[in-house]
Amino acid sequence: MSSTFGRLFRVTDFGESHGPAIGCVIDGCPPGMALSEADIQSDLDRRKPGTSRHVTQRREPDRVEILSGVYEGRTTGTPVALLIRNEDQRSRDYENLLDTFRPGHADYTYWRKYGLRDPRGGGRSSARLTAPLVAAGAVARKWLRERHGTTIRGHLQQLGDVEIPFESWDEVERNPFFAPSAGAVARLEQYMDDLRAAGDSCGARLRVCAQSVPVGLGAPLAAKLDADIAWAMMSINAVKGVEIGAGFASVAQRGSEHGDEMTPQGFLSNHAGGILGGISTGQDVEVSIALKPTSSIRIPRRSVDRNLEPTEVVTHGRHDPCVGIRATPIAEAMLALVLMDHALLHRAQNGDVALPVPPLPGSAVA
Repeated sequence: MSSTFGRLFRVTDFGESHGPAIGCVIDGCPPGMALSEADIQSDLDRRKPGTSRHVTQRREPDRVEILSGVYEGRTTGTPVALLIRNEDQRSRDYENLLDTFRPGHADYTYWRKYGLRDPRGGGRSSARLTAPLVAAGAVARKWLRERHGTTIRGHLQQLGDVEIPFESWDEVERNPFFAPSAGAVARLEQYMDDLRAAGDSCGARLRVCAQSVPVGLGAPLAAKLDADIAWAMMSINAVKGVEIGAGFASVAQRGSEHGDEMTPQGFLSNHAGGILGGISTGQDVEVSIALKPTSSIRIPRRSVDRNLEPTEVVTHGRHDPCVGIRATPIAEAMLALVLMDHALLHRAQNGDVALPVPPLPGSAVA
């Protein structure tokens, strides 16, 4: 049950990092939408490993296969099954972790909870399992774009202690960091080269923004849109913090500053991140997430074995020195899944709601 996400647009993912395949089943996808592997593959290509020297060198093509739920190029309304085969496992790299645990990793908690664990690449705790969610997110993104004109995009805000100024969305897809600044790329490359040479890792912060989000998504009290977004973002491997809108900066704001004033021409600011009372305002939905440093590093660390005897851990194999570099497509996908689920929930209960005045200018309509 813990591997299923969503209420009406339900995604169940399966597999392990070094198993034969990973994938997901999407239940609740509306019928009639044109869908092919090509619609999904482009997002998977943005997330896949081995795309630059700054990420894990595991070489996975991440080719997606649609096994069900599509007939003659259109969704049928039945479960859409997506499969991604693992083709470049090196399980021998994890032999030294059979009886011990990486500090900062889920090795220890999985063992304590289940009594056994798959040490090969972390098994279910591996970020490899985000690939099926990116695939499912691509399906959601297409439906949202076609139905509501919603677009979702993200970028890296900070890598370790290097802050990245925002210059243009156009720059994001031109470099392997998803950085919105061409001038920052050389510094980021040097930072990562030094980090890899040191055998260490770092964290990251990134932003994801959804535009043309219908007004009215979300519901009190247990289905707030921002609560579900935070839950989805925290389910991404290594995420330790989530902010909606101004986030923690709102602590230092006065009410006269934080409250987004309204005029007949629209909202004058967006400190709320496009959500009030757990319901979308029609403004851009703004989310930032913080990711911790990768726990698989070459620097010796103190740990214990399964008998709780002291030992030392050095992690071999191919790992991301910063998981945040490839996290932008994942965060975009998770936001898409939440918005898709809430769009269907809103249509089911409130599809007949009509007010005599339109929403504020700049707002999308459900």
